[in-house]
Amino acid sequence: MKEIKAYIHRNRIADVVYALEREGFRNLALVDVKEMACTLSKKDQEFSIEAAERVITEVKLELVCDDAKAARAINVIRQNARTGHKHAGWIYVSEITVAQRIDGE
Repeated sequence: MKEIKAYIHRNRIADVVYALEREGFRNLALVDVKEMACTLSKKDQEFSIEAAERVITEVKLELVCDDAKAARAINVIRQNARTGHKHAGWIYVSEITVAQRIDGE
């Protein structure tokens, strides 16, 4: 199994989620994150007291899927998360070695 994490600009997340669901990907989690990365413009940035830096609020999408479906999920994310700018986000893929239900069944 693979875990895919994608850092996506807030204005693109709805399209990405809709496209993934349309392709049958349902095991999704969304988390608001503060990144100290390059941004599209200064207006996207805010000052974080916790980090004492300028940050941008993005959404981290987390998706778990079978190995065979990972490439398709990545393509769907890339196609729908594009902003037309160089700094449109990142996608990371990790191997899951164990996946077990909490209830043990």
